[in-house]
Amino acid sequence: MGLAVSVDIISQVYDDDEGVEYYRSQFRELSAELAENGVTWTEPDTRANDRGRALLLSFGYSTLHYLRRVHALLTRGAEVTPVPPGEDLDMELERDESYMLTSHLICHSDCDGYYVPVEFGDPLYLDAGSVGSSHALLRELRECAPHIGVELTADGELTDEEAKRVNDMADGHPYQYELEAWILLFEAARVSVASGHAVVFA
Repeated sequence: MGLAVSVDIISQVYDDDEGVEYYRSQFRELSAELAENGVTWTEPDTRANDRGRALLLSFGYSTLHYLRRVHALLTRGAEVTPVPPGEDLDMELERDESYMLTSHLICHSDCDGYYVPVEFGDPLYLDAGSVGSSHALLRELRECAPHIGVELTADGELTDEEAKRVNDMADGHPYQYELEAWILLFEAARVSVASGHAVVFA
């Protein structure tokens, strides 16, 4: 079992009537709850033309915590270093940062929930699930990028060449797990902002 990350999920289950109705119902509930919290968003009826450039579309649940550790270290002003080979991931720093309830990367479920392409403040915890802002997620991922070996353009974009390099270098890299999580989340958030669709964790 692991975390799957999707954007425009309805078009991915288009041939499953029950699946389509299930997600439409989930999005209606999500939209209503967001509106109660001052956030206006609905899942578009149009399809997202861009599917992103991450080679992996899912990973083990623990993979996300390696990336969250990077952001937690940066938030503390600490040096970012790889988790030493053979050592377990220390979750204490991430837990401490999660209590602040401000990071859209850290303060989110690692097995379900959503990111929606709307700017809002702190992450939300609704009946529909954990909800973060795709815009805020992108900003936090851009902060992490140079510390794990990702080179973005001056305006924070990921070129096709760099996306390929990140995909290629992830396997066996000291920041392998961080890179796998980073490019999947970055691409999902980027497509979400561009298309208006929610990022779905499942």
